[in-house]
Amino acid sequence: MRFTHFCLTTLVCLIVDISYAQEQPAFTSATISGLGARNIGSAAMSGRISAIAGTHEPSGKITLFVGAASGGVWKSDDGGTRYRPVFDEQNVQSIGAIAIDPTNTKNVWVGGGESWTRNSVSIGDGIYKSTDGGETWNHVGLEKSERIARITVDPKSSDTVFAAVPGALWSASPDRGLYKTADGGKTWKVVLKGANLSTGCTDVAIDPANPKTMFACMWDFRRKGWEYRSGGDGPDKPSASGLFRSDDGGETWKEITPDVNKGFPKKPYGRLAIAVAPSNSKRVYCFVESPASALFVSDDGGTTWEQRDKSNWMVWRPFYFARLVVDPKNPDRIFKPDGALILSEDGGKSFSVVGGF
Repeated sequence: MRFTHFCLTTLVCLIVDISYAQEQPAFTSATISGLGARNIGSAAMSGRISAIAGTHEPSGKITLFVGAASGGVWKSDDGGTRYRPVFDEQNVQSIGAIAIDPTNTKNVWVGGGESWTRNSVSIGDGIYKSTDGGETWNHVGLEKSERIARITVDPKSSDTVFAAVPGALWSASPDRGLYKTADGGKTWKVVLKGANLSTGCTDVAIDPANPKTMFACMWDFRRKGWEYRSGGDGPDKPSASGLFRSDDGGETWKEITPDVNKGFPKKPYGRLAIAVAPSNSKRVYCFVESPASALFVSDDGGTTWEQRDKSNWMVWRPFYFARLVVDPKNPDRIFKPDGALILSEDGGKSFSVVGGF
């Protein structure tokens, strides 16, 4: 199913007298201040939104890129009022990740293959790069990745980019892991590999204050025709999932464990999600799927941890809803897109529903 137009607002056509219109007060944010967040689509399973990235332009406008599970990439130049397709000429239309270069917003990266691993999920054929704000694209590698879950650009180097590849859904694959390019996508190398052929990388976060410090989530998973596992073969079986930290820009990694990092949960794990607060890089959030799934928070850059929220929305379908988004100006304000959109204002101690269900 193809959509020819996305619209995030209801268009109301009014015929008014010009002189009357000129007398009306200016439209401000106060006009809609009483409206809460609401679900605006997509309503069909084939219309899932799987990735989004945005930037605030010098002109004051907001540019948005939206990736659909099976509908390509859409771009808005006016903060989400109107969208147009910009990826239709490419070989794949299933999107897993989008990233905008923080030092040059004309550079946009797109990873093919939806990473929310439903039985209806489609696949991609690698990573694409645009240097003109999404108007044209070049395929720049990782052809065998099948799906890419997250792309992160080094905030101090446009040519240094990391791609988290969870890999094949239905089979073993040696092409999983965290990939790095230091030459703008000309060449890639694996910098973090899973312990087995069903373990790939699903999330990566860079410390904005010190890009040499990074976190990556590895996920051991497999879907079969008769079952789906996230983690090992059972809740008490070994799993290669884990959280890893690098202090040299991804060249070497150490696993975060409860033995070394006080407060982090015991294994086995399923899927994990990681986020570093942009305004305070010592604040790190990690959601961990386990027999006792919960959100964990560190205030010392990942050295020690504390368990926070483990309410129903936090732990519901953890293999699927694994994304954390921290407010860029407030380290205590964190969102988790879920069946509903949930929000914490107290550093992950409690969450409330702000939109959706």
